[in-house]
Amino acid sequence: MTTYVLVPGAWHGAWTFEPLARALRRAGHEAHPLTLTGLGSRKHLLTASVNLDTHIDDVVNLLGDEEVSDAVLVGHSYGGMVVTGAADRVPDRVKGLVYVDAMVPEDGQSTWSLVSDNERAWYLDGTGENGYTSAPLPFFDPRATPHPLASLLQAIRLEGDLGRFAAKSYVYATQWPTPSPFTALYERLSGLPDWRTHAVDSGHNVMRDAPEELLKVLLEHG
Repeated sequence: MTTYVLVPGAWHGAWTFEPLARALRRAGHEAHPLTLTGLGSRKHLLTASVNLDTHIDDVVNLLGDEEVSDAVLVGHSYGGMVVTGAADRVPDRVKGLVYVDAMVPEDGQSTWSLVSDNERAWYLDGTGENGYTSAPLPFFDPRATPHPLASLLQAIRLEGDLGRFAAKSYVYATQWPTPSPFTALYERLSGLPDWRTHAVDSGHNVMRDAPEELLKVLLEHG
């Protein structure tokens, strides 16, 4: 049995991963789809101080509270920042990482620095309401909520690198309506022997558009 911790991207909550979590449980595994501080059902906790470190703590605290020592951390989009930071802080609790059309940061990088001007424009949309949140885009699921801007701007601080983790997978979505900010990353990781890479016929929301393909990738880590 493996324990999967499923971290959504910006503006989204645990509900994005809940169908996948149910499938993992049916396969005999534990699955924890996570809603990060200040988002979704935890939007009442949103303040100007919520940042990337806050979200990394969400994952680290879950692993400690549940006494997990064999976690596969799964991050979608912005969630790649979060799972990378959590794995760096508690590597003894993590056995694998799956990045779902996500950032794979190195020390000192931020979500802001890893995307294109197109995504930066998305992040700044709607900030005028309070100055510290990014509004959901109109085509998002109606459950999406404003995202703390500080988490998208903060640079990650890492003590080690991902070479410590033998099991690493990257799932690349091929059907972005605009050029994908992840194409160069996918191509680079595809050339590395310690990464398993997968290109799927899907939009950015791989959990919705290609659930069976994503489940197969996750079960390879089980």
